[in-house]
Amino acid sequence: MHTEIILASSSPFRRQLLDRLQLDYSCHSPDIDESIKSGESASDYVTRLAQEKASCVAEHYPGAVIIGSDQCALLDQQILGKPGTHERALQQLKDAQGRTVVFHTGLCVIKPETGFCDVDDVLYEVDFRQLSDAQLEHYLEVEQPYHCAGSFKSEAYGACLFSKMRGDDPSALIGLPLLRLIEMLEKVGVKVV
Repeated sequence: MHTEIILASSSPFRRQLLDRLQLDYSCHSPDIDESIKSGESASDYVTRLAQEKASCVAEHYPGAVIIGSDQCALLDQQILGKPGTHERALQQLKDAQGRTVVFHTGLCVIKPETGFCDVDDVLYEVDFRQLSDAQLEHYLEVEQPYHCAGSFKSEAYGACLFSKMRGDDPSALIGLPLLRLIEMLEKVGVKVV
């Protein structure tokens, strides 16, 4: 029997990552409030949003397996979200210079009809190089990462910003931790290989 799989996301980056698994799936963009709650940790924030996205979409596909994910960057206990503007992106990159940024990627897989729900926070650390304002401006002009947590795309030109990267799953940095996702899908009965 074929299990319907739905990615609760409109992100082209998450779709590109999920495509790597050669699964038949469709996308449904959830409509949720992504505001950070007062006192909420980075881990609680991304896991809550991943689960809310999956649950929101599950209302439309109760028999499907739903994948939800969300990400934020953490610099000195401050959550960096999507900058939205050039000015905010430039400030995020300036603040990160010579420092370590920890990326939290929340992942949730649910199957409403069985009650299955697995949620996790996958971490990935990036050490930023020290770059000039002109170099940062050039990067922003080329990449325009205004809809990316932390103001960069590691899968593209953003690699020039880093001196070191650490973590178990590089796909987590792009926004969908495939290694952990495979484990979750297999738990719910979806065969990846």
